[in-house]
Amino acid sequence: MPIVSTKAEPLSVVFEDDGLVPNNPMPFLVYKGAVALDRGYPEETIERLFGANGWGAMWRNGVYDFLHYHASVHEVLGIARGHARVRFGGDNGKELEISAGDVAILPAGTGHQCLSASRDFSVVGAYPPGPPTDLQRPTPANHARALKTIPQVKLPKTDPVMGADGPLVRLWKS
Repeated sequence: MPIVSTKAEPLSVVFEDDGLVPNNPMPFLVYKGAVALDRGYPEETIERLFGANGWGAMWRNGVYDFLHYHASVHEVLGIARGHARVRFGGDNGKELEISAGDVAILPAGTGHQCLSASRDFSVVGAYPPGPPTDLQRPTPANHARALKTIPQVKLPKTDPVMGADGPLVRLWKS
């Protein structure tokens, strides 16, 4: 099992709906330096952690360089290698530096866009059980549809980093 800082309390930010990116009334969460990564196999370290906490449908890549959000599913991003500057919450959101060992948890509707990244930047993404992911760009029509689908997305039973007793379970309320 990957080593996780049990004292990790995530940064918690609520982003407002900006008319194109719906965001979510539940907070976006970031654990800074929460995961001690195996230097040779950092992606596998994160995959084991997310899988052990019930988050699956995993992928490896980066973060798209265009603004987007997911209206049908919550998403977790585990940073395996490198670092990046990512804007969360849409054009009026917050730019954050994320780096290896950090984990960002995005409630459905949270805008995100990579602004810059190191050449070795690597992310493991995952989702709680539920419908497949969707990818929405910020348009008036997508925003209108998202306002109907986001409230229907079920709350995860576990925090992808800390499990059933993790901060997500406490901080995300329906």
